[in-house]
This record gives sequence, C-alpha cells and structure tokens, in this order.
Amino acid sequence: MDEEGEHTVRIGIIGAGRIGSTLARHFAAIGYDVALANSRGPDTLADLVADIGGPIRAVTAEEAARFGEAVVVSIPYGRYQELPTEPLRGKVVIDTCNYYPERDGHDPELDGDATTSSEKIQAHTGANLVKAFNAIYWENLRDHARPQGATDRVAIPLSGNDEEAKAAVAGLIRDIGFDAVDAGHLGEGGRKHQPGSRVYATEMSSAETSALLHVA
Repeated sequence: MDEEGEHTVRIGIIGAGRIGSTLARHFAAIGYDVALANSRGPDTLADLVADIGGPIRAVTAEEAARFGEAVVVSIPYGRYQELPTEPLRGKVVIDTCNYYPERDGHDPELDGDATTSSEKIQAHTGANLVKAFNAIYWENLRDHARPQGATDRVAIPLSGNDEEAKAAVAGLIRDIGFDAVDAGHLGEGGRKHQPGSRVYATEMSSAETSALLHVA
C-alpha cells in the first residue's frame, strides 16, 4: 500500500533476458512496482534498471520471488532447478520458458512428450503456474502493445490449472496492451502454444488465436 492507501501491484521478474526485461519495461511504464533479478547478481543490472526507469529495482532471484504478488520466470528452461522454491510455493508464477534441446540439453520426458516444461517447473516450485508470453517474439512484445479497445491488439495465449491465477495473469496481459486467450489446462493447453504449435511465434488477434487453439 502506498501512503494514500492505494494498492500498487508488485511484480517479481526472475530473468533479465529479452522477454524478462521487456516485461519489466512494460510493467514499470504503467506504474507497477518491479523487482528484477538475473543469475549474475543485482550489480550487473544497474544500467538496465537505470534505462528502464520508474518503480523498478535490481534484486536477487530469492528477493524477486518474495517481492512479487505475481512472479515472472523467464530463464532458460534447462536452469529451472535453480529457481528458489520456498518463496514461489502457492504464488502466481508466469512461466515464459520454452524447451529447446539444443540449448537446454535433452530431457527424455519432454522429448517423449510424457509431460511439458511448464508442468515440470510447476512440480519443482509448487506455484500456481500460468504459462504465458512464451509464444511471442520479444520484438513484438516490445513494439506491439496497444491501448484497450484498439482493433489491432495482439493475442497472448496462456494456460494453467488454477482459474484464479489465470484470471490474474490475463489481467496483467491486458494491462500492458495485449489480449489474453485461454488455451486450457497446463498440460493439454500448454502444448497448444509451445514451440512447434500452430500459434507459436505468430502475431494474431484473439479471435484468430482462439480459433487455432480450439480447432478440433
């Protein structure tokens, strides 16, 4: 709460690569309180934080996990076991990660489609995990936010098992200038917007995205 008693949304972001830093910029621009972390320590984020400006600070991953009402995880999938688990348990976590075997090393469970990367991150953290922002090019995320009511808003698919968590993330997506489209549960729905899916790395309206996600 600020001094007037109004609530400021607190966003933790673990991972300051292209998606993580772009989301930090969007959230700070609309006045949300952002705590940004990377794997190399807060000192290495000083220039980025100064460039973004506004209500943003550099912290450790543990501090970002504790700080955020919602926490964005935007790291290489292969490093998900480094995430701080205790402060993420039961919290709304936005998973932007994708599995790329050539970068992350082969995961037999994912190679065999026995499960999904998001389900593994959820199991590790115990979070109310919502997969989102994984299917959009970072440049499009940076450049194509549009005001509410604009006819050319781009859709962001999301998936998760907790309806309240999904609703919260859908609200954040709308707040920064995009339309949220629910793909379903974390496993079945997440597969519909992971790499190789029909909506991955596309730029479409919510109607077009919804039609592709729910095609028989």
